[in-house]
Amino acid sequence: MNIARRLSAEALGSAFLLATVVGSGIMAEKLAGGNSGLALLANALATGAGLIALILSFGPVSGAHFNPVVSLSEAWLGKLERRWLLPYIAVQIAGAFAGVIAAHWMFDLPTLFASSHVRSGASQWWSEFIASFGLIGVIISCTRTRPAVTPFAVAAYITAAYWFTSSTSFANPAVTLARAASDTFAGIRPQDAPGFILAQLAGGAAASLLFNWLHLETDQ
Repeated sequence: MNIARRLSAEALGSAFLLATVVGSGIMAEKLAGGNSGLALLANALATGAGLIALILSFGPVSGAHFNPVVSLSEAWLGKLERRWLLPYIAVQIAGAFAGVIAAHWMFDLPTLFASSHVRSGASQWWSEFIASFGLIGVIISCTRTRPAVTPFAVAAYITAAYWFTSSTSFANPAVTLARAASDTFAGIRPQDAPGFILAQLAGGAAASLLFNWLHLETDQ
């Protein structure tokens, strides 16, 4: 597959993912009448539905990573050529910011504005470790056993993780960086982003090691 098409797919997919996350968060907050639980439910369902559509659309082109942790895992496992790793990550981040901008413009908000949403502390970092660990575990397990269900399994996991993690499951460094530039329901303070990203990288690395070992027999 041509690298230009791969990178375009990753950029577009990442942009639509962030437009979905941020845009649905803005709409949910507007319509929920102050009910944060209802807003989170709407945000989670929209994100899960969007993920299914995006992975099915872009998966055949680029693998539909939309996430540096996924790309790092795939490169380490030999599923992504390492020369493409940095370009993948670069377009994922660029696409994520483009998606935030698109969402802001749809709701007549400033192009980019730093979030004031506090997301910090050991419980939040542990949540991001768990969220990322589970995401990579689902991806490795499903792609090696039942690849056709992977889009649905990933979307189901992320939808669930919105609710069972205190951080609402960012599980993605590109998403984290871009959401730091959105002072909306889905935002995160810029100073809180590094802790999330380190936890995400650690969770992804741990899951890559464990689930690759768990599924060794499947690959033989």
